[in-house]
Amino acid sequence: MLTLPTLALTLSAIAAAAGSAGAQTDGTCIPEAERAGRTLGCFITARQELGRLAATPPLYWHIDTYPTRAEAERARGPRSTVVESYGKVWLFTIDAAGWRPAGGTRVQRVGPLPLVKADTIAAVYMEGTFEPGMITQVHRHPGAEAWLTLEGSMCLETPDGKRDQRAGDPGLFVADGLPMRLTGTGTGIRRSLVLILQDSTKPRSTPAPDWTPRGLCR
Repeated sequence: MLTLPTLALTLSAIAAAAGSAGAQTDGTCIPEAERAGRTLGCFITARQELGRLAATPPLYWHIDTYPTRAEAERARGPRSTVVESYGKVWLFTIDAAGWRPAGGTRVQRVGPLPLVKADTIAAVYMEGTFEPGMITQVHRHPGAEAWLTLEGSMCLETPDGKRDQRAGDPGLFVADGLPMRLTGTGTGIRRSLVLILQDSTKPRSTPAPDWTPRGLCR
């Protein structure tokens, strides 16, 4: 859900977004520093090169918050990234199930994450903000994608069916290569933290024209 082809909004979604100030309607997932006041869309908040990772022990996405960036920086592990998103300071870490940082507030642990076979792995972190009815084009990633919805709700359709996630639900994730389409649902803005744990040598996402959704998330 990162590139212009894979996060382009449909005409109906563009129409829905057009009435909102600062709506991102061109579909490009852009760096946080370039958002220029836009509120809707996908924004890349960080990328960390992790090198070669082993699948044992299973790896998880650990999500913690801190009062200040300085405190989060002091708690960083070798596979941790400090991110400022949605008005909070987050410490995102890829590590085994029992990993815990010093201090902070634990928000969620998502996983175990399916690990793509690759010589080098990158963790790409994003925030996704959709209005109800906004959808992505059908796409896939060269690695697992995971979400934690903080506000509102979303629906993910894949060939395996649909999966819903609402604020307060556990994290949601899918394996690499799976074609998908994401829809903002409910009656209000959906705000989610997003991770792609990918082969670092490949594009973050590509179109998936070989699969047609059945519209299960309407």
